[in-house]
Amino acid sequence: MRVLVVEDARALAEVVAEGLRDQGMAVDVAHEGIDAAAKLDATAYEVVVLDRDLPGIHGDTLCRMISERDGRAMVLMLTAAGTPGDRVSGLTLGADDYLAKPFHFPELVLRIRALARRRPAARPRTLSAAGIELDPVRRTAGRDGRRLDLSVKEFAVLEALLTASPAFLSAEDLLEQVWDEHADPFTNTVAVTISRLRRKLGEPAVIATTPGVGYRIAGPPAL
Repeated sequence: MRVLVVEDARALAEVVAEGLRDQGMAVDVAHEGIDAAAKLDATAYEVVVLDRDLPGIHGDTLCRMISERDGRAMVLMLTAAGTPGDRVSGLTLGADDYLAKPFHFPELVLRIRALARRRPAARPRTLSAAGIELDPVRRTAGRDGRRLDLSVKEFAVLEALLTASPAFLSAEDLLEQVWDEHADPFTNTVAVTISRLRRKLGEPAVIATTPGVGYRIAGPPAL
């Protein structure tokens, strides 16, 4: 899942971003509205965590801009004001959910995942292909009834491959979806993670590689 955190309080933004990355999300950060608008033009996000009081472009204006896009991201608006009137105002602007500061981090995670599931054409709750079952909400994965013990990145790579199945994802696709904008495009981290994931999935091998094309889950998706 690709998430953009737009928050001008840098310490809070970094804490939120690191916490979401620990949950297996690919997270970018913007500290002002102009930077956020540029990132939204360059990258397709599933969820935007949007502070309402932003310098540059105000959060209200940015929220309207997002709501007018085709295939837009879902917006979780954050604000220090949590009255019912503020909530109604935020939702009227096009926000999909509203969370007042201070908030509990586990609630933020649950709300982000709920928004991703509500997004038009969002993925099903459970992803299945080639004997693999993965539940992004419960953070569980297994193959042929055997539970898989995966790292955060291994889980996220498998989730991306299952979502795309039977199509290929290039190493660049996986870097964008699983890591973040700071990932080195020349790194071998994708190949290393795929190698570890293959070992944990076991035989017969289900991750196919085509040089110059990318990776995919081999075999027809499970019904």
